[in-house]
Amino acid sequence: MNGNCRAVIYLRVSTAGQVHTDRDAEGLSIPAQREACYRKAEAIGAQVVEEYIDAGESARKSDRPALQRMLKRLSEEGDVDYVIVHKVDRLARNRADDVTINLAIREAGAALVSVTENIDETPSGTLLHGIMASISEFYSKNLAAEVSKGMDQKAKKGGRPGKAPVGYLNTREMVDGNEIRTIVLHPEHADHVRWAFEAYATGDYTVRTLTTALKERGLRTSRSHREPPKPMSPSKIAYMLRNVFYVGVVEWKGEQYPGRHEPLVTSEVWGKVQEILSSRDQSGERQRLHQHYLKGTVFCARCKRRLGFLVATGRNGGKYDYFFCYGRQAKNRCDLPFLTTTAVEEAVSDAYGDIELGTALSEEVREKLLGALRRSTAGLERERKRRGLCA
Repeated sequence: MNGNCRAVIYLRVSTAGQVHTDRDAEGLSIPAQREACYRKAEAIGAQVVEEYIDAGESARKSDRPALQRMLKRLSEEGDVDYVIVHKVDRLARNRADDVTINLAIREAGAALVSVTENIDETPSGTLLHGIMASISEFYSKNLAAEVSKGMDQKAKKGGRPGKAPVGYLNTREMVDGNEIRTIVLHPEHADHVRWAFEAYATGDYTVRTLTTALKERGLRTSRSHREPPKPMSPSKIAYMLRNVFYVGVVEWKGEQYPGRHEPLVTSEVWGKVQEILSSRDQSGERQRLHQHYLKGTVFCARCKRRLGFLVATGRNGGKYDYFFCYGRQAKNRCDLPFLTTTAVEEAVSDAYGDIELGTALSEEVREKLLGALRRSTAGLERERKRRGLCA
């Protein structure tokens, strides 16, 4: 090899938490990848002139910042002979991106070198490269499918996939030698969140005034790898107030399941909050309670408690209405799921379809309905005349 050869190295891990670890689930950390790449550069007689590092970036997308800077440098400068990676899956995990990236490297006059795989420009090396890229794509897609399957199953069993919302804390505990991931109440945030629901349920707060009050109480977002704790914004407070997780329900892919976690608010408080949120227009000043002709008249067949009715606003601004059992927060929690308004209406309609009125009762009901209609019509006529409107 020519000792004047120039090389750049590309390093990547999928999550920011892997940056400073010795090992991770995918292979080696950034420091270990760097060391191996420098040894490879020395072995082929190349001088490393620059490093490109994508920390916390998935290879399933090609718009990674460091990768794009490297490709731009190769294209514009044309002064690099080798691009060294620890494995080809550091560059891409699907065949389309792999072909595109490698074509860009070749057009810049450089060659891709893998520390752990014997890929080169020979027919066998090209074949091996294609096989390894295909294996990486299969691994990525299969892993995503298995992860999705596991998250679906976790939700069905009452667990929440992903990070716990504010007021809760993700924890790990050992049970019979097995590590169990669970969600518990946050020792500092839970009381603030509970107060937020109870305060908003009084109708004395808007989302913005509630946001200010929570900031004064000291509620902050949880610390993450990307940013420190900070006061919650009005949009996050509004989303929190609509989140069914706080009433003991896990929502996943449009379905709802009874959660294993401890609810922070009662069904009564949560239902009142939803009614207030739905009754206020965008300015947060005008209140308008949503009504339904079955509201207050239907009861749960499982626990005999009354069903509440509310109209909620989804993440995309869509409206959806449903009934829920107030017994969900009783000592022996009712497991009746949230019911769509259509399902309740149809059930009531079917029940009335089996009722037969006698002749006398039918005539009495008919007369009362006609009387109510005449009184309503008379009232409208009086109002029309009062305003001087024509018939």
